[in-house]
Amino acid sequence: MLKIALFAAIFAIAVQGYHPVEDLLEKTEHGGQIWAVIVAGSKSWYNYRHQSDVCHLYHLLTKKHGIPRQNVITLMYNDIAFNVENPRQGIIINALHGKDVYEGVMIDYMGRDVTPQNFLDILNGQRLRVGSGKTLKSGPKDTVFVNFVDHGGPGILGFPTDELHVADLTKTLENMYNEKRYKQMLWYVEACYSGSMFSKLSPDMNITAHTASNTDESSYACVKDEDLDVYLGDCWSLNWMNNTEQIFPNLEKETVEQQYEIVKKMTTESHASIYGDLTYIYSEPISTFLGHPGTGAEEEPVPERKIKYESTATPDIMLEYLKDKREKATNSEEAERLDKEIKYHIQTEGKVQEILEQISRQVTGSWDMVAVFSKSPQSIEHPGCNKDVLSAFFSQCYKMQTHPYITKYLYRLTNLCNMYSSDKIVDAVLENCSHN
Repeated sequence: MLKIALFAAIFAIAVQGYHPVEDLLEKTEHGGQIWAVIVAGSKSWYNYRHQSDVCHLYHLLTKKHGIPRQNVITLMYNDIAFNVENPRQGIIINALHGKDVYEGVMIDYMGRDVTPQNFLDILNGQRLRVGSGKTLKSGPKDTVFVNFVDHGGPGILGFPTDELHVADLTKTLENMYNEKRYKQMLWYVEACYSGSMFSKLSPDMNITAHTASNTDESSYACVKDEDLDVYLGDCWSLNWMNNTEQIFPNLEKETVEQQYEIVKKMTTESHASIYGDLTYIYSEPISTFLGHPGTGAEEEPVPERKIKYESTATPDIMLEYLKDKREKATNSEEAERLDKEIKYHIQTEGKVQEILEQISRQVTGSWDMVAVFSKSPQSIEHPGCNKDVLSAFFSQCYKMQTHPYITKYLYRLTNLCNMYSSDKIVDAVLENCSHN
């Protein structure tokens, strides 16, 4: 009975993505390993594409590219496969092939465990007491690949109920570098304003970051499925995974720089960008980070697929989704409810802009200066102020998770940090948000 109970306990843990036996294996003395941390930071049905992207990537890394499952750490809210709106229960399809990519994915952290702090703790190699407990055990000989997909804003990446700020990410990356927790690290980030997370990244930390957008623009969703009423993928993410599948199994023949340039040309909706080390990692084959396909590959090379790129800017997708549902509503009660919800969000988008103008007016003391700070996004020179101001706005006014369109206007707030103190801006946020 004791043996049976022990086996059952080990099996239960393994299902969550933790492998007790493999976890005890020591790293090889010579040569390093590849580690991957992949994150879908959103929840809700209309954000289907984020979890689809991550599930697709999980299979690429493990089944096709040969990275051991115990070296891949997955964070995903996991509310799509069995969502009440999913007509194919237990299935998530990807845009490139239309195949189920959910089955077989080991999700280490799901639901309320998908948080910025848990993500940073994983990168720092701290063992967590939630989820599978799996963490990044990389060392000075190892390469690390990080993929993040979700909403974003100036100096922030979204999580299901919270945000990751550039100030905190920068501190973690510096800590990883100082503690020699990697030899080289490559980030692929799909989010609006994703370039703003890495624009100040030092070129001397052996880190390179590819982003779907630059510092001042949205990223885009692609491939609309009319039956599911959702987008199946994000344009830039689909492009780089499409390119990776086209060259399979010869990943060693394309460098990080070459893939960046190829995908940059493929991505016409936003400006794919790159930051950090543009010397050494640039010349590395992508197999250094994405895996080395062996002779026992499970699939043949995938021919290029012609994808119908019906695209929409990420901040506008929720409202588009609601309008599509309204058109298909079959009863008056549902139609009335959706009309009210759509009206609320349209009015709120206008209201947010008014609030931001009032905040800027109060801080600067001049309507002329309001126009200056509202013109276009500025670089983030004071990450601490950026964090304080946005945290105050999200807690007292509107959250980007429930009102994603606000990310289009947040720069009007964060620009103020380049001239005024965070205390003064936060006071104006609290006063104006409390009145609305």
